[in-house]
Amino acid sequence: METLARRRGRDLEAEGTAVLPVGGAQAVVGYLRRFGPFGERRHLAGLCDADAAELVRHALRQTGVGAPSTVDDMADLGFHVCVEDLEDELIRAVGPDNLERVLAVQDELRAFRTFQRQPEWRGRPVDAQLRRFLGAKSRRTLRYARLLVETLDLDAMPAPLDAVLDDV
Repeated sequence: METLARRRGRDLEAEGTAVLPVGGAQAVVGYLRRFGPFGERRHLAGLCDADAAELVRHALRQTGVGAPSTVDDMADLGFHVCVEDLEDELIRAVGPDNLERVLAVQDELRAFRTFQRQPEWRGRPVDAQLRRFLGAKSRRTLRYARLLVETLDLDAMPAPLDAVLDDV
């Protein structure tokens, strides 16, 4: 979020906006209680993986933020859902070939090629391999999210990421 905001000419800190890593959908209730309508009453927006949407939807209801019944309802409240996850959104936006070029610049293409030869991943679609490779280490996920947001043309930014920024 911070990288995209900076690229779009926004200073979230100066705007009084904080970006908080929740640490998984199970933890979202605590944040919504603390910052939501029965807590500090902050303006909230968020991004979640598709497999966490139901947990986040329930948390929004449980904490009084809203009563969404669909992904569109969640978006109306400022909470956006990635098709799979942020890595998937970014991989589709940048494309596997371009991502492999980024891996090469980061001196990780060789490690990715080794990963691709593992029996479990051999022959699988390259986008699935890339997604798993990026997600294999938490620091790698965060680093590549920043790098890919910096690499992407602003017009090609994944919609959920842009939408969260628009909501803050």
